This record gives sequence, C-alpha cells and structure tokens, in this order.
Amino acid sequence: MVDWHGFWPPVLLSVRVAFVSSLIAWILGLWLGRWLSRKVFPGKALLETIFLLPLVLPPTVVGFILLKGLGRRSLLGQFAEWLFAKPIVFSWEAAVIASVVVSFPLVYQTMKIGFAGIDSCLEEAARSAGAGEWQVLRYISLPLALPSLVSAYILGFARGLGEFGATLMIAGNIPGRTQTVPTAIYIAVDSGHTSMAWAWALSMILLSFLLLSLTGRFARPEG
Repeated sequence: MVDWHGFWPPVLLSVRVAFVSSLIAWILGLWLGRWLSRKVFPGKALLETIFLLPLVLPPTVVGFILLKGLGRRSLLGQFAEWLFAKPIVFSWEAAVIASVVVSFPLVYQTMKIGFAGIDSCLEEAARSAGAGEWQVLRYISLPLALPSLVSAYILGFARGLGEFGATLMIAGNIPGRTQTVPTAIYIAVDSGHTSMAWAWALSMILLSFLLLSLTGRFARPEG
C-alpha cells in the first residue's frame, strides 16, 4: 500500500535540490566551459582532470571528502556556520552542494564540447567588426552552442535528481528535511516497504526517461 501523503515530500525535495544544483552547475559550466574551450596553458589537463574526477570517483568518496571539508570541525564548515548561523551538513543545502559536485562534470564537458564546436572564425569576425566580448558571447557563441547548453542543463538536472551516495554522506536522510527519493528508496527497501520503494522508483524512471528524451531531442541535428 502506497502512502501518498509520505510519497510527495522526497519527490518535491529531490526536484528542488536538482533544480537549484543544476542551475549552479550550469552557470559554473557556462563560464568554465567557454573559457577553457579556447584557452591553452600549462596545467590545463590537470585542471580538467580535477573537474571530471567526481564523474569516476565512488559517490561515497565524494561525500566523505565533502563531509570532512564542510563538517562542523573544518575551518570552512565553522566559517559557514558562523556566516549563516547554522551548520551546512545535514541540511538541504548540503544536498545541493553534493549534487553540484557530482553533476558538474557532465555539465562542464557537454558545454565545453558545444563551445569548442563553434567556428572561431565567426567569433573573430564579430570582434574585428567592433563587437565586445559580451556581444560575441551573447550574439554568436550562445546561440550556436544552444543545443549543448540545453542538453547540459537537462543532464545536470537528471544527475542531481538521482544523486544518492554523496547526499547521504553529507546531508543524511532526515524525513521532511534532507530525505530525497534515492535515500527514501534505500530506507523503504531496507524496512520492507516495497510498495513505497516501487512508487518512488517508477517516479524516478519516468522523470529520467522524459529528461533523457529531451536531451536526445535537443542533441539531434536539424535537417
């Protein structure tokens, strides 16, 4: 039997976390992807390896590092607690941070490929005609890279929606506060509530299917 009253809070929190984290990852990916798609400098490969590392690391490793770096005993965690009058860990903001870290590699790589595929001659032509960097970005780069930008956001949203390991480590599993759908499924299975686990699993499958369908639609070349 599905408890619909208890079904919705993890779903709504997951969507909220995914929306905020994917937006942050998208903004960071836009800036860094645009910058690094055209830059060549010593250490670039190392920097990009660091960016992509969360893509291959076990989520629990990412969560452990975040927990140690943002926990109440860390300098950054203590500063954040002083600044916001509450700890970062075991809050929905911690879930957002975890989702940003794990979704950023996908967002960054997708955007970088999109920007790298733009003919640089078009941008140079705009600059030679007197356009500033902001005008080049707004009227040349962004429109030409738009399919990649949209795909990057959708992929980031989908990755943030399904994040489990790092979120569990740094945000915990507090019903109504930090319990997202992946952690709710884990607890439901562990406690024998199979119907609830199926309901949440099917909701994630449906959302993920729709998101991937949108990604394929925007990535498909026109013609």
